[in-house]
Amino acid sequence: MKSIEIKSNNRENTGKTSTNSLRKEGNVPCVLYGGDEVVHFSAKEIGFKDLVYTAAAHTVVLDFGDKTVNAILQDIQFHPVTDKILHADFYELFDDKPVTMEIPVIVSGSAPGVMNSGGVLSRNKRKLKIKALPGNLPDSIDVDISSLELGDKYYTSQVDDEDFEILHPDNTVICQVRTSRASMALPEEEESVEGEEGVEGAEGAEGTEAKGSDTEAPKDESKES
Repeated sequence: MKSIEIKSNNRENTGKTSTNSLRKEGNVPCVLYGGDEVVHFSAKEIGFKDLVYTAAAHTVVLDFGDKTVNAILQDIQFHPVTDKILHADFYELFDDKPVTMEIPVIVSGSAPGVMNSGGVLSRNKRKLKIKALPGNLPDSIDVDISSLELGDKYYTSQVDDEDFEILHPDNTVICQVRTSRASMALPEEEESVEGEEGVEGAEGAEGTEAKGSDTEAPKDESKES
């Protein structure tokens, strides 16, 4: 998996005043977990650009000047209005210690159910949570849909890789080929047209009966007299 380097500075003060001052200067208060001790540090917000604003998964190299630490981004908080990064949590990586991470799903191939049967590919999971040693973390999880017919589903149980463990039930649907709305609506439209013709026919029959009722049978004047 590719790594992104972020220049980092240890924090001596962690109070509210210090935190607000960091943010005003374009820095992000951060915390590093997983090691022998919790480390409070800060990093320039611009350094998060290639880490946060992308669908790809990356590990991180935190550069403290005198040392570097391999880590993954564990949690990040944004301002609800401005979307500025308020805080970030990192987790230190060790070669012999498995970590949990969300990995993007990449779909490859062409589904016959889409190409030949007019179906629509529905993406149920764009990321999957996995557990693996840092050296086995994949850049993405490949899903080949070239065998999916109309109504078929691709499950997490079909992802076969010994390097990592998928932390989802085996019956979790990653993607599926569903019937399109257009094809589902077509029989209803045809039925509606037939119904309208039937109504028109009924109205015609009623009209005929009405005309017949306007013509009265001739009276037998001899009986009246």
